[in-house]
Amino acid sequence: MDPFVFFGGKGGVGKTTVSCAYALRCARDGQRTLVVSTDPAHSVTDVFDQPFDDSPRSVDGIGGLDAVEIDPEDEVTRHLDEIRQDLSEQVSASMVNEINRQLEMAHGTPGAYESALFDRFIDVMRNADSYDRVVFDTSPTGSTLRLLGLPDLLEGWIDRLIHKRRTSIDLFEKAAVGNAEPRRVMEGDPVLARLQDRKEFFEFAGSALHDDAAFFLVLTPDELSVNETERAIVALREENLAVRGLVANKLTPSPDPDETGRGGRYLRERVETEAARLETIRSEFDPPLVAEIGWRSAEITGDLLADVADELDIETAAEQPTHV
Repeated sequence: MDPFVFFGGKGGVGKTTVSCAYALRCARDGQRTLVVSTDPAHSVTDVFDQPFDDSPRSVDGIGGLDAVEIDPEDEVTRHLDEIRQDLSEQVSASMVNEINRQLEMAHGTPGAYESALFDRFIDVMRNADSYDRVVFDTSPTGSTLRLLGLPDLLEGWIDRLIHKRRTSIDLFEKAAVGNAEPRRVMEGDPVLARLQDRKEFFEFAGSALHDDAAFFLVLTPDELSVNETERAIVALREENLAVRGLVANKLTPSPDPDETGRGGRYLRERVETEAARLETIRSEFDPPLVAEIGWRSAEITGDLLADVADELDIETAAEQPTHV
């Protein structure tokens, strides 16, 4: 199994529960494990019944398992502050106010959220030397797909910026007047150096996601979730990111044979409907079902989380990362 494992899916299907259960399973099997969540509702805190924040913290009572909860809003602010700092060091004082104005406007623009989280995800992957396995509990499908598609999109954009910057510097260097020696500024240009750093960052990100990451989708046995899962499989395949398996969660329990009232009839009809959808998934979807997890009558924490971990047919032994 690849060292980085992502769980995605529609909102409300139980990604956090499954992510935490798999992280628990890995830790029990001797893998030093980190579970990373971007859920602003702090669901990992609820699952393990202890607070987590932006820095890895050991999960109480579970050896070898740490957790991190990344606040997306804080991450966007930090991301834009870093950009502000970088640019302020490279432009004239007269432009600083305009940069600040533009970055304030950028805070709420489409893509700021994904860009900030993408940088943090990749930063975690690049600095995961102390862990055998990193498990990512991702945001709902649409945001995750945009996030995972960023390397290919931004690598080409950075290449064009580097080309334009080199062309601009080359013209400047050739603009000597009379017998004056042309100024050599290509080497040591801070903007070009920053662009090259970003290019290497995106190259690493693309390689790591393709070669060192495994993707699993969590779904519930309802039509909307199944349809969205099917679209997500196709979208990930278009990014050359194969889904390794599917987790069917929140399956309705069958009633006892002697339950003949309205509740029993409802449960039987629902179980039959869900069974038909699961059969469709098995026969028509490429990724295999690696778990079928039933509804629990209580919040899935403690021993119940351990029960869910036992139901996940996913390898825990981690390969060494190729690109870290």
